[in-house]
Amino acid sequence: MVITWSRVTRDHVVRAIHEYDKVGADRFFAQSGFGPTTTYDLVVNKHRYPPKAILGVAYELATGEKLASADFEGGKSGAVKVLEELGFTIEKK
Repeated sequence: MVITWSRVTRDHVVRAIHEYDKVGADRFFAQSGFGPTTTYDLVVNKHRYPPKAILGVAYELATGEKLASADFEGGKSGAVKVLEELGFTIEKK
């Protein structure tokens, strides 16, 4: 599977964050198939989010294709990089 991150916009990421806030972490992880963050946090309005899980859901919102956690990296060369390129703040845990 070729992942085309260019299809994901800031709006898709914001929508994924709203979904996380709406359903809570446990349900978000159960629905998306992703887990909590281990190394980095996506920080928005002083709230901390799991970058890989948020980006995975944002990708599904953008493309209709669901990704598994193993489909892409979460760290500096993966989710963190994509989110930073979209203008989001990432902090080491």
